[in-house]
Amino acid sequence: MTTFDLFMKRNKDMATENGPMPSLPNALPHVKALIIGCADMRVDPVYILGIEPGEAVVMRNIGGRITPRTLEQLGLLGRISQMAEAFPGGGDALHVIILHHTDCGITRLAGDPDMLANYFEISNEELEAKAVTDPRASVAADVAVLKAASVLPGEWMVSGLVYNVATGLIDIVVPPAPIHTPRAIS
Repeated sequence: MTTFDLFMKRNKDMATENGPMPSLPNALPHVKALIIGCADMRVDPVYILGIEPGEAVVMRNIGGRITPRTLEQLGLLGRISQMAEAFPGGGDALHVIILHHTDCGITRLAGDPDMLANYFEISNEELEAKAVTDPRASVAADVAVLKAASVLPGEWMVSGLVYNVATGLIDIVVPPAPIHTPRAIS
């Protein structure tokens, strides 16, 4: 049996035993977290954070990094949420969680600056700021990118975490804070 066949069998078993995923109202207004994590199978945010259906949007890419494409997707989600009157000001604002991890495969690309620069859409000279070999520094760098992005709703929160693949524990590198510092009203 191929992997594909196995997945199709599991789907049929799930549908027979449980039926479709529980119906959620228009999902976006109820989501309170958006996790950006690495594609590494050892670091599944649903598993390591115990996420239940409808609790979070999970986006994964190489290294769990904030790239121009990731920013574009976040901007689109922010606009969708505004149009759906989701994530309203006050109450529990959406929390964007950047989740990097130890022993990340992106570190193995440090010797290929052209490939990494292309991924981040920057020049090779700017690569050092991306800190691809240090997950604590890289998560802090990515939180800084989000805080500088004017395309994101100011009431959203952001934090930066590093998951240790050896212990299963998460280290808070950047504590939760508003994406944008509120401006004083004059």
